[in-house]
Amino acid sequence: MTVTEAPPASPAPAPAEPVVHKQSVRRKLVPYWLLLPGILWLVVFFALPMVYQASTSVQTGSLEEGFKVTWHFQTYWDALTEYYPQYLRSVLYAGTATILCLLLGYPLAYLIAFKAGRWRNLLLVLVIAPFFTSFLIRTLAWKTILADGGPVVDVLGSVGFLDVTSWLGMTEGNRLLATPLAVVCGLTYNFLPFMILPLYTSLERIDSRLHEAAGDLYAKPSTVFRKVTFPLSMPGVVSGTLLTFIPASGDYVNAELLGSTDTKMVGNVIQSQFLRVLDYPTAAALSFILMAVVLIMVTVYIRRAGTEDLV
Repeated sequence: MTVTEAPPASPAPAPAEPVVHKQSVRRKLVPYWLLLPGILWLVVFFALPMVYQASTSVQTGSLEEGFKVTWHFQTYWDALTEYYPQYLRSVLYAGTATILCLLLGYPLAYLIAFKAGRWRNLLLVLVIAPFFTSFLIRTLAWKTILADGGPVVDVLGSVGFLDVTSWLGMTEGNRLLATPLAVVCGLTYNFLPFMILPLYTSLERIDSRLHEAAGDLYAKPSTVFRKVTFPLSMPGVVSGTLLTFIPASGDYVNAELLGSTDTKMVGNVIQSQFLRVLDYPTAAALSFILMAVVLIMVTVYIRRAGTEDLV
């Protein structure tokens, strides 16, 4: 008797890839696809222009002969030593406007968050109402308000306010227009909404039961504000001051329309170098110096504020 060998068994078919695994991979890729348009926007309209401006700042030449990259870093030193008064003036004006915006905006944001009631939405609309018109039109309106011989100048002159501001060097005689005070007023008005909205958002998040608990512990209203309200609103304070100071330090419209040659900010110098003098390397160097100064100040401020929970 012969024993026939059994044919070899055929290999088992490979298991099909689960559909669930493919779906999980696709779900993981969805956030990246959603971020892609924003990343492309930042690369095209922020990163590439920054690289181009950086290369422009180290070029030499003229508009007629053309500019070439020669790695001329002396442009930075020349721009800083020649225009440092404008940098100091920009920081001073922007800092003053930021403090005024905080002093004016915090009470208003507190009122809207805790006391407005059914009028809250109306007050919020009034806060953002200036955005319905052009930045230029709003500034030109202040030029009319602060004009010589106007009611504002007459009232402030009669109460002696202009004498005090003239002694401080903010005004000249009995006029407001073409003075540092006019520039600061314009900056304060134009950037005040950027202070109020983050403050309101931060204050509105505070749990009202914390105020009630502090009252149950016989804390005075001033103590409640100092120990509870203000510390919890610090993210809004930090956000508002940054959103006000950063654009105000580079602004040139208010100084151009409301100031004089003695109140020019670094933004006016950059605009002049780009459009009038046509010295592109100097203008680019001035821009990068301003960015570096603001970045250093913002970094130090955030660390000193002790909060990174920005609204």
